[in-house]
Formats: sequence, C-alpha cells, structure tokens
Amino acid sequence: MMGHAAAEIMDPGERERAQLERLRRTVRRVAAVPFYRDALAERGVLPDDLTCLADLRTLPFTTKDDLRRGYPFGFLTVPREEIVRVHTSSGTTGKPVVAGYTRQDLDLWAEVMARTLRCAGVDQRDVLHNAYGYGLFTGGLGFHLGAEAVGATVVPASGGVTKRQVMLLVDLGATVLTCTPSYALVIAETAREMGVDLRRDGALRVGIFGAEAWSGGMHRQLEEQLGLEAFDIYGLTEIIGPGVAVECSAHQGLHIAEDHFLPEVVDPDTGEPLAEGETGELVLTTLTKEGMPLLRFRTRDRTALHRGKCACGRTLVRMDPIRGRTDDMLVVRGMNLFPSQVEELLLADPAVGSNYLLVVERKENRLDQLEIQVELHPEAWAAGEESRGRHEHRLSFELRGRLGISARVVAKEPGSLPRSEGKAKRVADRRELG
Repeated sequence: MMGHAAAEIMDPGERERAQLERLRRTVRRVAAVPFYRDALAERGVLPDDLTCLADLRTLPFTTKDDLRRGYPFGFLTVPREEIVRVHTSSGTTGKPVVAGYTRQDLDLWAEVMARTLRCAGVDQRDVLHNAYGYGLFTGGLGFHLGAEAVGATVVPASGGVTKRQVMLLVDLGATVLTCTPSYALVIAETAREMGVDLRRDGALRVGIFGAEAWSGGMHRQLEEQLGLEAFDIYGLTEIIGPGVAVECSAHQGLHIAEDHFLPEVVDPDTGEPLAEGETGELVLTTLTKEGMPLLRFRTRDRTALHRGKCACGRTLVRMDPIRGRTDDMLVVRGMNLFPSQVEELLLADPAVGSNYLLVVERKENRLDQLEIQVELHPEAWAAGEESRGRHEHRLSFELRGRLGISARVVAKEPGSLPRSEGKAKRVADRRELG
C-alpha cells in the first residue's frame, strides 16, 4: 500500500459515513445560493433529511445552463473577496462558466492533483513537461499545482511552438508528459519530421492525457509512438479541474477521488439513477469545495461506475474511460453514433494514422450524408491511388458491419487534416449551414 493516501484505501463503509456527513455540510453551505435555496425549498429537503447516500436523488440537479445564468459569481458561497483565483469553462458560445476558488480550494486541488500524479507513479525524481494550456483553462495550472506538490521538476511549456516542445523534451530529460492526447500525437509527429526519435532520444516513461475523450486505439498509438505508459485523467472546470479521477497501473478504469467528489450515473433522458456497470451520464456532487460547491452537476459525459477493490489496492470507485458526451451524439439517418466508436474502429487499422474528421451534410431534399476523412500512414498513402481505394472500401465496409452506419470514407494525405494544440475537433456538422 506504499504511496497510497489513507483516503484511497479506506474501508468503503467508513468512507460512506464520511461522505454522508460531508454531503450534509455541503447542502447547508449551498443554501446561501439563491438557485439552491429555491430548489431545495421546492423539494422540501433539509440537510438532516439525508439519512443515507441513496437520498442524494432527492437533491436538485445542476446544469451548465444554470451556472451560466448565475454568471459571473451567482453560485459563490463565500464573499467575492475570499476568491483568490478564477478559471472558466471552455465554452465556445455565449458566456462561460466562471469557477471561483478560495485558498482552501487551491489546497484541495493541489492535494487531489498530487494524488493523481502519484497514482501514475510520478514523484520528486521526475521531470514533468506540462503542455496543457495555462490561463483560464484549468489544465495547465492544475497539473502545475500537483507537480509542485509531489516535488517534481516542472517545465511549464504550455501549448504551441511544437518544435520547441520536442527540443525541451529531449534536452531537459522529461520523464512525464502531460497534455491532451491529440496534442501528444502532434508532438510525436513533429518529432519524426525533425528526425527525433523520442523513444530513443528521450527519457519519457509516463504520459497523463485528458481533457477529451480518447479510445483504446489512441491509447495504443500514444504508447507506441512515444515509448511511455499512458494514463487517462478526468476532470472539469465546474467541479475543480483535472484531479477528479485518474487511471492506475492496473488500467481497469479511472479511480474517482470520491472522498471529495461524490459520483453517480443517471439515465440521460429521465435522470433516474442507473445500477453499477450501466452506462449513462456521470453526475458529480462536490463534498469539500468551499468557494463554489455544486450539487448533482450533470457533466454530459458518458461512463459507468464499478466498485470493489482494485488490483492496485485502492478501494475508490472506478469509472470507465469517457465514451463521449451525451450532447456529442450524432444522429445520422436515424442512427445514433458517437465519434469515439468511429475512432476505436479507425485506429485499430494499421493503415490509418491518428487524425480523422467526421463531416455530416444534408443536401437539398436528400438524407444526411456522412463522410469520414482519415489520414493514412505515409507508407499506405505512398502505395498509390488503387491501394488507397481499397483502404476506403474496407473501412466503409467495416463501419457498416460493426456500427450499422453507411459512410463514405475518404483517404487523406498524411498531415493534411487540421492539428490542434488543445482539444481536437473531430466533427464538422454542416447540416444547419445548408
């Protein structure tokens, strides 16, 4: 059990008692927020009415739209003067969600991020190259807090200027890389273009990747191209940022820091709780946040929960890797399709590179048309037009057979699709543009 925090190996019954007490305190605390005061009064719920964790379902949900309506500081439970940091969600339209942190909240964040890094085997001997974006996005500063807490040497590279990133990875002897999985593949690709073999010339052994859903296929590509062990991480600005959950070396799901963040999975349509192992929408309640605690925040992320002691010794609940978002689901000609399903199929093919794009269009008086653009590996592309056509036909056939979806597959030259320094854009839905 060496290296495990006491909270990670706690007896589940003891943990539930602590969770219930913290939940009651949180309900008392959020009563200062008009949204919660009204919602709790409408339901007639008092903190002492919560006698077991199953009573969580009596509490109101919180959505991102609720938080936007409270912009900027309508969900704070402390005076604004006690807020020492703000971050915002990465919304692309309208007002963002503003998350406020007290000094105690930053200490909590450092604690869960240190726990996260230790779970992936990071300690004071490591050089951590942090290529998550710094600024209003929580990734960069969240990892920075945790890395300093474990005593690692931090390289605050942030995103962009990828050739410099490759140089620093090699010259400074980075052993840990933290960034989005899609940007990690851009780094690997740039290194190859520079004639640098990160497996041979670098010292990387651990990669901690998150901020976007990624498949088992991408997991394998990252490990093969960078010569490291890849760990999935999960977090979100509204709850704290990165640090909510992380994979351990057993790679059997992500351990949720449930002494601080109480998880449940619900049916995305009805809001009813689902049983262990059933896939639905992840909902999180903060148990120890001071500045902006939230009740039953609907993340829109699809996963399932699994209990029972892990091979690593931790007793914390595990969540499956995120399988996409409930609001990312594409409906094409009546078929439900998640980009992560397509990615898993594509990246299992040895001829296909790591970049792809789903394009959905609707022509006048016609059904939806799905086109999947995939970059081929250089050798596959160089084999000629006839060979590329066979790859297109095979992938289209597999998509129809395994996912039940008809799509035109278009092979693209390596490097021709857009790259991202942050979250990758995998879908171009042009149906509303026509």
